[in-house]
Amino acid sequence: MGKREKEETKRVRMKQSPGTTNIFKKDGMRLLLLALPFVMIVIAFFYVPLFGWLYAFIDYKPGIPLSQSPFVGLKYFHILAEDWSTLARVLRNTLVMSFLGILCAPLPAVFAILLTEIPSARIRKLVQTTTTIPNFVSWIIVYSLAFNISTGGVFNQVAMKLGILSEPSNILANEDAVWYFQTALGIWKSLGWNAIIYFAAIAGIDGELFDAASVDGAGRFQKILHITIPGISSTFIVLLLLSASNILSVGLDQYLVFHNSMVADKIEVIDYYVYRLGLITNDYSYATTVGILKTIVSVTLLFSINGLSKKIRGFGIV
Repeated sequence: MGKREKEETKRVRMKQSPGTTNIFKKDGMRLLLLALPFVMIVIAFFYVPLFGWLYAFIDYKPGIPLSQSPFVGLKYFHILAEDWSTLARVLRNTLVMSFLGILCAPLPAVFAILLTEIPSARIRKLVQTTTTIPNFVSWIIVYSLAFNISTGGVFNQVAMKLGILSEPSNILANEDAVWYFQTALGIWKSLGWNAIIYFAAIAGIDGELFDAASVDGAGRFQKILHITIPGISSTFIVLLLLSASNILSVGLDQYLVFHNSMVADKIEVIDYYVYRLGLITNDYSYATTVGILKTIVSVTLLFSINGLSKKIRGFGIV
């Protein structure tokens, strides 16, 4: 009877497999068609602009057609090598900002874990909404708030009453504190938003694990340590690797708004440097050269970290 049942099972599978394959093909085609518009958007906004790399090899001047601009070869790459001191300062600021951000990467995960431990659903929603709203606040408004607080505002009044400061201090012009202050602003603005993915990861953990741990007498901290943290560890590692691969991409808006002559030496990152070269000094060719260098370094870091991830974890992120 066992052999007959196996033969009948094989026959049923053989009969069902063609239809199942056709269903998979239809579903795959539908998914491909659904993804096609987004693929076209990615190509249009991320790959078509690579044509602009041509500006790094010509002496482009605004108003002169590209076809009439003289070809200069690697001229601007040689200028980049000669002007290494300025680029090194910009890279230093970029790397410091990025490393401080990476050091603070566990904060959204910790925040998500602590928030999910709050028993009241109303309080959880209130805190989550309150901490997510700053992500949608413009950096211009953030600068206005920071300006009012730091220059003779609430911060100075409270600090002077507590004896922390003897005289008013303008943190926006403090060159020694600019790295830490900008990192703190970035954390405040993005903490709730970055925690959303960890909320989803925690929600995806099997609830039976927590029930079994309760039966075994595990406390709240033990559940976090042995169930929640291992459950979101893969999500954290992937996000950390992506952050490390984008170490030269710290953004422009924040540093453009907070830039001033008092902290210019510490706050000028590579994105702002490219913006200043291209749109303020109108040196489009040299700005494109710096942008190419940034892209090459970022792509190299991405594939290096991906290879390291494959060796350590057995699979990569690309």
